[in-house]
Amino acid sequence: MRGGRSLALIALLAGASSLTLAACGGSSRTSGKSSSASATGSQSSAPSASTTIGAAVTLLYGTAPQSLDPGSDESTQGAEINWLVDTGLITYAHAAGVAGTRLIPGLATTLPVVSDGGKTYTVTLRRGLVFSNGQPVTAGDFAYTVERALKIPWPGAREFIASRIQGASAFANGEAGSISGLTADDATGKIVIRLTAPYAAFDYVLALPALGIIPAGTPLKAQPSDPPPGVGPYKLTNIVPNVSFTAVPNPYWAQMAIPGIPAGHVSVEARIDPDGHDDAVAVLDNSADLFDWADAIPRSLLARVRSQASGRFRFADLGRTTAYIFLSTYSKPFDSQLAREAVVTALNHDVIARLGSGALIPACSFLPPAITGHATNAACPHGVPYAGSLARAIALVRRSGLQGYPVTVSSEAGTPVRQWMTYYTRLLSSIGFRAVLKVIPDVTYAATIGNPALRPPTGYAQRTMDFPDPTGFYVAPDGGSIAKAGRVNLGEVNDPYLNAALAKLGSTSAVDLPSIASQSRSIDRYIANMAYVAVLGYRTVPEFTSDRIDYAAIVMQPEYGWDWTSFALR
Repeated sequence: MRGGRSLALIALLAGASSLTLAACGGSSRTSGKSSSASATGSQSSAPSASTTIGAAVTLLYGTAPQSLDPGSDESTQGAEINWLVDTGLITYAHAAGVAGTRLIPGLATTLPVVSDGGKTYTVTLRRGLVFSNGQPVTAGDFAYTVERALKIPWPGAREFIASRIQGASAFANGEAGSISGLTADDATGKIVIRLTAPYAAFDYVLALPALGIIPAGTPLKAQPSDPPPGVGPYKLTNIVPNVSFTAVPNPYWAQMAIPGIPAGHVSVEARIDPDGHDDAVAVLDNSADLFDWADAIPRSLLARVRSQASGRFRFADLGRTTAYIFLSTYSKPFDSQLAREAVVTALNHDVIARLGSGALIPACSFLPPAITGHATNAACPHGVPYAGSLARAIALVRRSGLQGYPVTVSSEAGTPVRQWMTYYTRLLSSIGFRAVLKVIPDVTYAATIGNPALRPPTGYAQRTMDFPDPTGFYVAPDGGSIAKAGRVNLGEVNDPYLNAALAKLGSTSAVDLPSIASQSRSIDRYIANMAYVAVLGYRTVPEFTSDRIDYAAIVMQPEYGWDWTSFALR
């Protein structure tokens, strides 16, 4: 699917507080962790020595950022640039793979010190920080940034701020002149945030671009064509909303010398062109430099791109998106575990991979590689992706007593999803159901299958990590999310054992996640054994550039995609 993140999914992720990320309990940390260049885990390559400041590259977006004002953006495209313009108190490592999911200090001197049973977060702002316009940064600027996000309001403000920080809701509603749970001392740089209840994912909230510090006094309304100055490797110029913008290296960044966060080396001229065919041809012919990683190369061009762009094209696995088939457990036929097992048994991952033409890495585990606790194919019946056993699947359908039962399969219209679901529809019919395909336009697909009044029985779904936290991802089969808007739990799975396991998992703070990796793997195996979802694999993204780009230096950051600080010319 093209476009930004689903706001309904993000709100649901945060809102399922009792059973997901915000489950009771708190961080066990009592002290912060210092940052050093070697502690970030960065795997990024240094830009080419031949690259000079002032050089420019062209990036083509298939879909425009929702907003270049971080206080009003909640899109994949916006986050890709906003995290580099508006660095948070903490941020993500500039690295590929799992290393890129690590939180590191940004504008704060250390990661937050968490106390009071997980309800109080304390950080200290680095000294000597300046905005991209040269204005000094103060701790009070952070408090103002939070207030502005509530007043615009930022799309995630209610779930991530108003319901989390003491006094934030009263401020947002005009009942208070400030946020009682947020104090900032300009003299010392000390910032204290008091939560209404422990929220293990709050470290990740502090890393969101919407909380990247902006100057106090910035208008309390969105400024998409003239966003406020930030503190980061890049700053924005020449903005024409939904048409183009330019990001240039921030001249003040290098002198601040923040460990683990490199400077920008080239300017990036971003242009929005929704024609994926034209975009791909432009990069192939070297009239543009970078293809939108969140877009899809048209199937008709794929063979040409593969043959003519050797050494500057590949499908990259960010390890953040799982493609799967949802199976609705609330009604026939998939209220029967035998019927669900029949689906999983019949699937052939070799066919799925071939139909995807490189857009998917076959796998069985619901949790994708970039999230702590992932274990490659640990959920596969025999340790390898499904080979497809029609005879055994037919037998399972017969045992269920549901042979001949009608099933409607929901599918997006675009490739490769339509090819996958066409195959799946025929497969269902071949094992004993009477299946028909229902194709829904991509632009309305998520809203349609998420409509509580429709409750489709099965079809395509994909889940992309908002935070590299297993409980956030597991909201899809979490019984606690059924009543929420947006229907993330498309199968309406409500398993008491699974719900309890997810609640226990949800009390672990971001930095302590490695300690509970085994719990995540056990949950993954349980979901597979119960056949609550039929995992297809992990969606890949096109890493496609012109000949001018130093391809070996490129970093695909798992949370944000292209890391623009890695852009360099040959």
